[in-house]
Amino acid sequence: MPATGTTRRVTIAVAAAGISSFALLYAPQPVLPQLAEQYHLDPGGASLAVSVATGALAIAVLPIAVLSEVVGRRPVIIASVVASVVFGFLLPLAPSYPALLVLRALQGVAIAGFPGVAAAYLAERLGKAGVAAAVGAMIAGNTVGGMVGRLAAGFTAGPFGYHGALIVVAVIGAVCTVVTVLALPPGEQGNFAIAFADRRRSEVLREQGRAVLAGLGAAVRKPVLLVQYAVALLAMGSFVALYNAAGFRLTGEPLDLSPAVASLVFLAYAMGSVSSATAGRLVGRFGRRRSLAGALLLTIAGAALTLSDALPLVIAGFVVLTGAFFAAHAVANGWAAAEAPENARGQVGGLYTLSYYLGSSVGGAVGATVYGKAGWTWLIVLTACWLALAVAAVVLVVPRSVKASLRDSGSLKEAFTERV
Repeated sequence: MPATGTTRRVTIAVAAAGISSFALLYAPQPVLPQLAEQYHLDPGGASLAVSVATGALAIAVLPIAVLSEVVGRRPVIIASVVASVVFGFLLPLAPSYPALLVLRALQGVAIAGFPGVAAAYLAERLGKAGVAAAVGAMIAGNTVGGMVGRLAAGFTAGPFGYHGALIVVAVIGAVCTVVTVLALPPGEQGNFAIAFADRRRSEVLREQGRAVLAGLGAAVRKPVLLVQYAVALLAMGSFVALYNAAGFRLTGEPLDLSPAVASLVFLAYAMGSVSSATAGRLVGRFGRRRSLAGALLLTIAGAALTLSDALPLVIAGFVVLTGAFFAAHAVANGWAAAEAPENARGQVGGLYTLSYYLGSSVGGAVGATVYGKAGWTWLIVLTACWLALAVAAVVLVVPRSVKASLRDSGSLKEAFTERV
């Protein structure tokens, strides 16, 4: 098959996998008020339907990345998208809320196989020459999937209830999964599998274990990398906390929107696609340090706009905070990839992903609890404090001496092709 044909197949496959994975991951978010009503929960309890899945994803992503070294990347990706769809169809059948949470945790583990392995698969399968377009398609698929899953669930929750809404999203995931299974070409054979053909198992395991530990040590040794992990944790925690409570805020007093209309707030994710794509130009002009701090401050400003009871200002606030958050995520993720030691690229990517989804899990649950007990104003205060801590880490910890290298837009673009 010509290289262009392979690239096209891979691009289609990873985009479809991204749509499926992230549609399923965040499908319950717009129906949290319905879950709260059905099971007599406060917002914090209902938000666990999102938090347990993202938390399980965070815990599973590193072990699954290591597993892909043994069995190869493609089998892990295929198993991930298939299993996550199966759990998607099982969710509406859960006999109780605890059973639903167990299924969501298992679904989070299943979904972890895609974001934890996809970037490495693309690099191995396409090389540097063809990876840029495929990574761009993967990011677009992730963003579109998160938006489509939320919108589909929000629009169908009214006529079909949350059970029907989750089924609709599972059907979308199933269609995308079929595309991925049919289009995804074989990747490289697992490193362990290749080595097993020539050497004894115990020797290979010892060497690989030493390499993994050395890489983990290198991944936590540089302060600039620790800052990016902190940004991922605090920014994602703030972002998901606001969106977990958004359904309650928009459908409650004084706005009183229907679930379908309230779900339109997730159209703000389109701004996230635009801002993350333009983040490279900002870095080329202002440097990563100022671009990241500025994006985080703009996220705070967007959140502050939502304090108004005027619907246009609330909508504007969500658009601003969403665009700013995704810009910050793009800069931090690319920065982490650019600063990763050569022997720790996988570990740095895994730790960033772990921090990102750990923030989603813990921050989302804590934020929804604060909203349920103290209201929207105190949730904004809480998330503003988290984001301010991230700004402080960027401004105070990152050495000014690296400013010149941080302005290198070429290195940023290379980092984006590897790990955005």
